Amino acid sequence: MTEGEQKKAASRRGSRAEKEAAAERDVLAKIAEMPEADRVLAERTHAIVKTAVPDLTPKLWYGMPAYTRDGKALCHFQSAQKFKSRYATLGFSDQAALDDGAMWPASYALKELTAADEERIGALVRKAVG
Repeated sequence: MTEGEQKKAASRRGSRAEKEAAAERDVLAKIAEMPEADRVLAERTHAIVKTAVPDLTPKLWYGMPAYTRDGKALCHFQSAQKFKSRYATLGFSDQAALDDGAMWPASYALKELTAADEERIGALVRKAVG
């Protein structure tokens, strides 16, 4: 690879990293706009997902914080306020490897997060990656 090709490759990598950083800033800004109860859950969920599978890329997906792999949403956080629901939701797309027989949960209601809940979310996200 020539020096020029190396610079172009480095530029593309930097560009992708910049795009991912901007997407994460958008996610954090969306979380910051949420009412306090949703914001606390979304902040914890964000931290759990990023710790459980650091390779997932945060981005907004239909206006919600989502975590993607290869450009496809794997899981997302939906605030209670967005749909005037009594609870926030952690949802998984069909990209998630959570299959368990012929029927399995694809979303979870969140009212608060205990240490055990946080461990369970981390395990679900790791399993979802496959």
